[in-house]
Amino acid sequence: MNTTTMLQALDPEHRNRLQHMAREVSFPQGARLFDEDGRADRFWIVRTGTVTLDMRVPGRRAAVIETLGHNELVGWSWLFPPHAWHLGAEAMTPVRAYEFDGTAVRLMCENDPELGASVSRWVGRVLAHRLQAARTRLLDLYAPCGSDSRV
Repeated sequence: MNTTTMLQALDPEHRNRLQHMAREVSFPQGARLFDEDGRADRFWIVRTGTVTLDMRVPGRRAAVIETLGHNELVGWSWLFPPHAWHLGAEAMTPVRAYEFDGTAVRLMCENDPELGASVSRWVGRVLAHRLQAARTRLLDLYAPCGSDSRV
């Protein structure tokens, strides 16, 4: 769960510019932040509470892939076309977060290539971590008992 936070990934000037775009939001326990294939037009940084990321599995309940908490990024699909969510997200507990308009952040990144590169590296590191977490979790859930998941 320990991924690079925005605080660690961005220099103070870029971080401050992004933070000026944030608005504070709250989600009650059980609220869906987004569903797979929905329009990805925003992202969040968790202040308090926990959010689960899940993946639809045909014929079964959605599989929880990862649980996110304080200072972690929720949502990366806003950065990459076609801007559709690849996972779902739900507030596991009451959540307070900073919400960012994905379109506005993309425009700011296009206008400032250095900021764009920093944001892309940050989100890319988070994405790489999430893909590995999804792989590990799905192998835990669905690999045959006693199989070697490294094969």
